Amino acid sequence: MFLVQLIPGAISEILASVTDTGSLTLADRYGLMAAVLDDCLDEQDRHSINRLLRSVLKGKVKIVNELSAIG
Repeated sequence: MFLVQLIPGAISEILASVTDTGSLTLADRYGLMAAVLDDCLDEQDRHSINRLLRSVLKGKVKIVNELSAIG
């Protein structure tokens, strides 16, 4: 079985990046996957993830197949 651990502060970094670029990268999606699989998320992080996913559904954030938004 694989062990997936969320890097501390990762959710805040993903939110900041998405707010800056308006896009959700491949690396961001892997970070969100790790967050969802982490059983120790606090309520604020869960709320942030839900808000981000709602933004994707509404079309406010686009999903890109790039590894990073920088470049």
